[in-house]
Amino acid sequence: MTDSKEWLLTELKIVEDWEKDQSDLWFWEKIGRLPFKIMDKWTPDFIQKKISVLLDELGQYIQTGGRYLSSVKNIPNYYPNLHVRDLDDVRILPVSTMDSAVEKITNNRKRIATFQGATTGIGGLFTLTIDIPLLLSLQLKTLQDMAICYGYNPNEKEERLFVVKCLQFVSSDIVGKQAILAQLSQFDGPDESSRREVMSELQGWREVVFSFRDQIGWKKLFQMIPIAGLVFGAFINRSAVNDIAEAGKMLYRKRRIIERLRQH
Repeated sequence: MTDSKEWLLTELKIVEDWEKDQSDLWFWEKIGRLPFKIMDKWTPDFIQKKISVLLDELGQYIQTGGRYLSSVKNIPNYYPNLHVRDLDDVRILPVSTMDSAVEKITNNRKRIATFQGATTGIGGLFTLTIDIPLLLSLQLKTLQDMAICYGYNPNEKEERLFVVKCLQFVSSDIVGKQAILAQLSQFDGPDESSRREVMSELQGWREVVFSFRDQIGWKKLFQMIPIAGLVFGAFINRSAVNDIAEAGKMLYRKRRIIERLRQH
């Protein structure tokens, strides 16, 4: 382990500053979400129903991982130039090395999201219902791969809950963001009762779906227009994956930095 205590404290401050910056967006978030809430009643039933299906899928994901689960067997692919074979090897890597692996994943997933949004948007109404579950799947996979890069195992139920909490964080307003940050700060704490309290809040994933409907579902109405949906789809999907990747990197990074500081 080559991370000095001074470097870790500096990097922790960067993450904490990022957390504070989230509160600066509250006014614009409320203004931005207002038309979506007003227009929600105009959202076609087929979109509402399709997004509602994700409710059950996220519940199954927390319980078993289902078809969304990433594999720790892919670890050598994240660190091709290093002799890294398992999570124990990952956990002793410098945080900066973990960051580099995550950056590569982020850039790759943003390209995939852009292509995916464009290809499903080109067909308008006929391909829109395909795009919604594909986007959720890409977001989940991105967060799980980031977890592995920072040495956490998405096969564990509590780690899958952390992934969903990251999704919930991105979809929340400032009040929700503050509450989730408070919960996640206890995730690796020594107080087992606090951790159990976070683990018991499995209903939180429902809020993810409702926010997904408000923020993503209505926006995707623009994709109902054939050809023009190509541009809207590419932009919306790339933006969605970029937001989740930024949040995932910061939240996982903070966990790893704090654990390192405890070892000093």
